Amino acid sequence: MTARLKAFLIHLFISSCIAAAVIAVVFFVWYPTPLHTATGVTQIFLLLLVVDVVLGPLLTLLVYKAGKKTLFMDLTVIALLQLSALSYGVWTVAEGRPAWLVFGGDRFELVRIPEIDQRNIGTHYLYSSPAWTGPQWVGAANPIDLNARNDIIFESVSGGFDIYQRPNLYRPLQDMTASIQKHAQALSLLNEFNTANDVQSTVKKYPSATAWLPLRAKHKNMVVLINKETVQVIAIVDLRPWD
Repeated sequence: MTARLKAFLIHLFISSCIAAAVIAVVFFVWYPTPLHTATGVTQIFLLLLVVDVVLGPLLTLLVYKAGKKTLFMDLTVIALLQLSALSYGVWTVAEGRPAWLVFGGDRFELVRIPEIDQRNIGTHYLYSSPAWTGPQWVGAANPIDLNARNDIIFESVSGGFDIYQRPNLYRPLQDMTASIQKHAQALSLLNEFNTANDVQSTVKKYPSATAWLPLRAKHKNMVVLINKETVQVIAIVDLRPWD
């Protein structure tokens, strides 16, 4: 094995290990299955990652030459370029990650970091900043004041923040028990928007699920399986909640 090929393989191995660690964080922590599909991040991020992982070792293969005076500098520049590209990709994915899974009205809503209303958030420390360990389940309650409620409606209709994006309205999900039980739908209704085989094969994985609610997301809407009696969230599944 030539020194150049050996350098290429070593660089490829190191790049692959780093990429594996990044994939684990992105797809198992920040965008747990199936939220990476719901947000549409999968293809774009993996493409960027593959290009970054392959390009660095290829550049090493091109410039590597034993005894070359500028070899250390060349490899340093390649590593810095590769790390810069990877850092930018990870930062972009982190900034757009799901922050909250919010129940309000008759459904859940997936709220990403850029969609959070930062106004009036300072006094609500419990929900002042999203966790780095993955999206959290919460409820959102409309204000008691009628004027405040109407202001939210008018703002959301005009393209502004809805109750789902307002952390100052968040509550523990348990506080929404009555509303969740009221709007929970029978599992049989999933057959209206999905094939019977898809529904059966998915639901049988979660025997404790007795009902479901829609989950609206930017890229692909999904279904939240729940236990209606305990109002426990069982799982998010890749089924359609409506046409």
